[in-house]
Amino acid sequence: IRMLVYVYGGLGMDKRAVRIKSICIENFKNVNNGKIELENRRKKYRTSIVGLYGQNGSGKTALIDAIQLLKYALSGRVVPNKYADYINIGAPFSTLKFQFEVRDERGSYQIWYEFSMKKKVDETSQNMEDVNGSDMKIRAVIFDEVLAYGYSSLDEKVRKGTFIDTRTDEVFVPKAKFYELVGNERSITTELLVAKRLAEVTSRSFIFSRELLQVIRDNCKNEKYNYMIERLVSFGNRELFVINTENSGIISMNVLPLSFKYKGKDSEAVGNLMFSLNTPSFIPEETLSVVHKIIDNMNIVLKQLVPGLTIGIVDLGITLLENGEKGRCIQLMSYKNSKEIPFQYESEGIKKIVSILQLLIVVYNNPSITVAIDELDAGVFEYLLGELLNIISEKGKGQLIFTSHNLRPLETIDKGFIAFTTTNPNNRYIRMTNVKGNNNLRDFYYRDIVLGEQSEQVYCPTNNFEIALAFREAGEVFDT
Repeated sequence: IRMLVYVYGGLGMDKRAVRIKSICIENFKNVNNGKIELENRRKKYRTSIVGLYGQNGSGKTALIDAIQLLKYALSGRVVPNKYADYINIGAPFSTLKFQFEVRDERGSYQIWYEFSMKKKVDETSQNMEDVNGSDMKIRAVIFDEVLAYGYSSLDEKVRKGTFIDTRTDEVFVPKAKFYELVGNERSITTELLVAKRLAEVTSRSFIFSRELLQVIRDNCKNEKYNYMIERLVSFGNRELFVINTENSGIISMNVLPLSFKYKGKDSEAVGNLMFSLNTPSFIPEETLSVVHKIIDNMNIVLKQLVPGLTIGIVDLGITLLENGEKGRCIQLMSYKNSKEIPFQYESEGIKKIVSILQLLIVVYNNPSITVAIDELDAGVFEYLLGELLNIISEKGKGQLIFTSHNLRPLETIDKGFIAFTTTNPNNRYIRMTNVKGNNNLRDFYYRDIVLGEQSEQVYCPTNNFEIALAFREAGEVFDT
């Protein structure tokens, strides 16, 4: 088992919500250009849900990957090398733009954050060139970061303006904001120039690097600047969760990934558990109580989703971990109809529900939680999926972004919560227009696939006769 747990005090900040309002993607994977608004403008909802639907290979996963890159940037983490291959073929770089709304007790901040990503040869791997280039590693580099904001309250209004722009050979501009944020000592400027270069070499964000953040914390006296930056850092580390299709692959390998955010009376734990299902798992002794609380919390909802089902852990005793510290050996179990069986024998669908359930709970209850899930419908009964999303959309408080192929939610949640991909790589994301209040969005979508009534085509048509002919021709290979 692997577990990363962060414990914080002072939970008053939970009342201050952060939301992603829009995402703009340029030259990323198969999206040349695409912008998606994440707000439902049809009426006031406390929750923010966007379900993205569309043909295979039309840019749904690209949205989730863009959000994953945002999390890497905001949390100051290294961007994995694989993202270098996500840059659109033929384009020198990708650009991702995000708009946030950050609320506190006094007013609302509108924050814009953008960055570009390019490929670069990893020059740290060797000190001589391979003639064939076979050992050259390519990494993803974040560059040209820009942070801007606007602010409004009952007694103050600040128009949108840039306050950190790294598109310069200096540390960043504008100069006036530079002096406000980090001061004017020459030694600090030199240190930050080194830090900027180091962030590039190590494939990290510079704006949200530990080096720059520490200088701002030590020198900035502007309360608004400090608050905005710290809220984005907190959001990236503690409140933004991304579940991609790798999770489903891990589940099929008898490992249960469980991301969580659990709040106690005076602290909270945020982390990721990886339960081995076909063998016992090992955890640090001091985290056993946290695991019990997370599972007890999930069981409240789980037994309503799957009547009578709960999960638990069997403590197999004290063990010695690889680092020499004491740990606990545990086994994840399933309880139903007074019977106890190892959880590994449950269906893939139940494993999928359990792996994301804790995040759905916090999305329902916490306005400052954003969860992005790729292929939410995988393994989940369509009726249950529709009802779950209906409950969260009507009564929830947080932000849920998901992709799906199952069309049942189109009939159960408000039309303003649904977006679609198109066949046009230069305008990948749209909302359906001319949808009347009494229209069934599922039927409306099917009709548009056939008739093409929207401004953009949402489905690249296929020909059943040609498909059948292709199958027959392919079969002739085996007959010869």
